[in-house]
Amino acid sequence: IKMDEVSKEEEEEDSSFTNISLADDPGYSSNILYPRPKSLYPRPKMMNADMDAVDAENQVELEEKTRLINQVLELQHTLEDLSARVDAVKEENLKLKSENQVLGQYIENLMSASSVFQTTDTKSKRK
Repeated sequence: IKMDEVSKEEEEEDSSFTNISLADDPGYSSNILYPRPKSLYPRPKMMNADMDAVDAENQVELEEKTRLINQVLELQHTLEDLSARVDAVKEENLKLKSENQVLGQYIENLMSASSVFQTTDTKSKRK
């Protein structure tokens, strides 16, 4: 195939399509076919300041939320520690009560076995 033959074939193929120029159309805009990416649109200065204020406000809110979450977690751990301490004190209290009962019974047995504490009249009057 010669170069002339290729170009004639291409012309024949191209002739089957009609080229319509949109440049003459009054409603035509190159932005419709090829819009600029949003990142290339310049933001108005007021909008930049507003966005910065919103970003700063969001950052402050995020920091506040993080601080509150950390505070809540710390308080939860403190509550768990206090609950564990209360449980330990309750157990110790029950143990001491039991020991006091044993000691009280022992002292009572000693007193009843001793002749020093054996007064029938005063004992019956006291009870």
